[in-house]
Amino acid sequence: MADEAKAKGNAAFSSGEYSAAISHFTDAIALAPTNHVLYSNRSASYASLNNYSDALSDAKKTVDLKPDWPKGYSRLGAAHHGLGHFDDAVSAYKKGLEIDPNNAALKDGLAESQSAAARAARASRPPPPSNPFGDAFSGPQMWAKLTADPSTRAFMQQPDFVNMMQEIQRNPSNLNLYLKDQRVMQALGVLLNVKLQGGGAAEGDDDMPDFPAERARSAEQPAPQRKEVKKPEPEPEEEKEAKKRKAEALKEKEAGNAAYKKKDFDTAIQHYTKAMEIDDEDISFLLNRAATYLEMGKYDDCIKDCDKAVERGREVRADFKMVAKALTRKGTAIVKTAKTSKDYEPAIEVFQKALTEHRNPDTLKKLNDAEKAKKDLEQQEYFDPKLADEEREKGNDFFKQQKYPEAIRHYTEALRRNPKDPKAYSNRAACYTKLGAMPEGLKDAEKCIELDPTFSKGYTRKGAVQYFMREYEKALETYQEGLKHDPGNPDLVDGVRKCVEQMNKASRGDLSADELKERQAKGMQDPEVQNILSDPVMRQVLVDFQENPKAAQEHSRNPMVMAKIQKLVNAGIVQIK
Repeated sequence: MADEAKAKGNAAFSSGEYSAAISHFTDAIALAPTNHVLYSNRSASYASLNNYSDALSDAKKTVDLKPDWPKGYSRLGAAHHGLGHFDDAVSAYKKGLEIDPNNAALKDGLAESQSAAARAARASRPPPPSNPFGDAFSGPQMWAKLTADPSTRAFMQQPDFVNMMQEIQRNPSNLNLYLKDQRVMQALGVLLNVKLQGGGAAEGDDDMPDFPAERARSAEQPAPQRKEVKKPEPEPEEEKEAKKRKAEALKEKEAGNAAYKKKDFDTAIQHYTKAMEIDDEDISFLLNRAATYLEMGKYDDCIKDCDKAVERGREVRADFKMVAKALTRKGTAIVKTAKTSKDYEPAIEVFQKALTEHRNPDTLKKLNDAEKAKKDLEQQEYFDPKLADEEREKGNDFFKQQKYPEAIRHYTEALRRNPKDPKAYSNRAACYTKLGAMPEGLKDAEKCIELDPTFSKGYTRKGAVQYFMREYEKALETYQEGLKHDPGNPDLVDGVRKCVEQMNKASRGDLSADELKERQAKGMQDPEVQNILSDPVMRQVLVDFQENPKAAQEHSRNPMVMAKIQKLVNAGIVQIK
């Protein structure tokens, strides 16, 4: 069944087994090639394996089969985005939003693809003119040259010089800030392989430290007084202040966590709020406060904090897992306030959106629970026994007019209004039997018996289906079971009579050649018949009946053996004369 393969695919996808999911969805598609959901699911599986080409192919098929389904365009946009076709992705998401303007997943996908398209456009522009000295200061080669050259080797032991060169390496334009330092000029000359004149200082009268390659001064010439070496530049005040704020915010968060564990929620709220005021770039503070509001039953406040966390998370490019957690928490709060089936719809949408951010098993479970709760409530809200009876009567009228498809439609509506009505199942089973839809009729008859084992009509319907399918032994058992609950029921008694009559025809050898062939083919499909024929003891019994009358008499006294013989006779496999 396609549904069974689909369910296996969904389970594999949830477990992160994307290759297995693709295999199951492929099996389902083979059974239901026009089911757009199957192509959508397989597209998501391909995308999870970064196989965006196949994901795109399935997404296009999804849209072709169901052009008015928003999720199809979400799959199409994701596949284009994965392939780097950002303009095509933008177009796909926009088409989806034309169908469902409030679809959050499509909105997010559109924003991400537009952003990616903008980045790609910027990357394609010609680069700005580079600093003429930029290459000289790039990479580890700079430090290697300065260390190798005798004229700059000693500078490498001086922290202030190293700091200056690091600043220049980070941003070559900073060179202008240090041109008055003769060491920097000397280093620049080494890096550019040129000899640079100092900035206005007389030759031999600079403030450079002594090094081996320096021209020797005469013994009579006193060495110039060395200038005071610069101290390393202090850390900028802004960075210091930022680190201090983050540390204070984390301290408040820890205090909030401690209060939360003690269920002192008001205190926890105060600490989380304080942390947010100190550092508004860490959305974990918002998430923790939202969790606290959820515990307190303040669901509206929880939802507001989750929305803020998502919005702020987008701005500061927070980890997608954090954004997914905020959406899951929001969905949980919405579920807590749900009273009708409609109330579950926004929660389901939020959970689905969270799963596009991060495939989390807990979120998936919450989604499945919400969908089940919605379905159960829809059934409860639709439940109306009075209207169910009216629909059943309409079905009865059409049945009398031999308009069986119309009758089935009304019986089906009756069952939607009251799924516990055995009469509606019984009547619909009769319609299916009239239309030759035996499997459907059998299913309804069995459901009827399940709901009310004492209702004789259920056994009548089931026996009739089995009789028409030429399963006379099974039909006989059904009729006999019905007679236990309603002895003397004429329909059940007549059913027993007809089954025995058909079974005796085989015993007497009264079946036509075509009937015998059909019954034998059907009998050979019966597992019980197959077991009897594969049993060595029974094979010897059959030989004895043909060749050894004395042994056959002994076998005839064994009820178990004769029951098996009768089974083969009824199946048309053997005949006893």
